[in-house]
Amino acid sequence: MNLTPEEKKYLLALSRRIIVLKAEGKEYEKEEYFTTSLKQQTGVFITLNKSHQLRGCIGYVEGLKALQNAVEEMSLAAAFEDPRFPPIEKDEIKDIEIEISVLSPLETISDTSQIEIGRHGIIIEKGLMRGLLLPQVATDYNWDVQTFLEQTCQKAGLPAGAWKEESTEIQIFSAEIFSESDLF
Repeated sequence: MNLTPEEKKYLLALSRRIIVLKAEGKEYEKEEYFTTSLKQQTGVFITLNKSHQLRGCIGYVEGLKALQNAVEEMSLAAAFEDPRFPPIEKDEIKDIEIEISVLSPLETISDTSQIEIGRHGIIIEKGLMRGLLLPQVATDYNWDVQTFLEQTCQKAGLPAGAWKEESTEIQIFSAEIFSESDLF
């Protein structure tokens, strides 16, 4: 999507402002679009880390809403609705770092050699089971392609080797990833 540094800073600040207001029990009034590019519908994930540990991560895989609106909604969801964690408390917000991943359109692949570690995220789907891992996960854990595929299967609730089965669909995507520590 090639967001400008100003757009990235705006989205990060917007995300933090919304989380702080909600934690303080205050209402948030939707803002006008910062730029026209933030009106584009694109997938986005908000990742919250505390002391370099995951504290929340939720997003839209596909462009269901304008990017700015999706950041607003997913910031609240990552902070207060991720079922793996209790809602963020007001006193811990100062220790939270926000990372935003803006996703490219999904591409279905038939050959796993197309997956590039550090560039692609993966979605694995079989029947009603579906799992997603963002591109940065494989590099954070120093995984090779096979481990990345196995971990994505496990995230989907599938056996680690399910990616090899013909009935399993594998999709890849790239992401424009930026965080508060990158820009502030």
